[in-house]
Amino acid sequence: MAERIHELLLRNLQEVFGEGDPTKRRSAIKELYTDDCVLYVPPGAFVGHDALDKFAGDLRATHPQFAYAPHAAPQALQNAGRLKWGSGPRGGVPAYTGEDVIIVRDEKIAALYVFLDSPPA
Repeated sequence: MAERIHELLLRNLQEVFGEGDPTKRRSAIKELYTDDCVLYVPPGAFVGHDALDKFAGDLRATHPQFAYAPHAAPQALQNAGRLKWGSGPRGGVPAYTGEDVIIVRDEKIAALYVFLDSPPA
């Protein structure tokens, strides 16, 4: 199960939130997420594939040139996992960082909690 959780975390970062092609992103969502998935982000909660796809697509459109990169190895514990990451211009300093925490059911992401780090003062 730990290997699957690591795979889900890394693929989600690149294939869902890092993907600019809507068809590829939608395919990844279908493969990686349960039908009743819930995304928890600072603006609120989003339920299901359609809501997740819209949120990820809208977010991607705000900074299409940014790349997501893991900042540490993914970690798994029972049916949960976490991954620290950064996003910014390719090869540059991240414009923002955060941490994804997932809950897995039936080898798919049932819930994703996105914690954003506070910008440096």
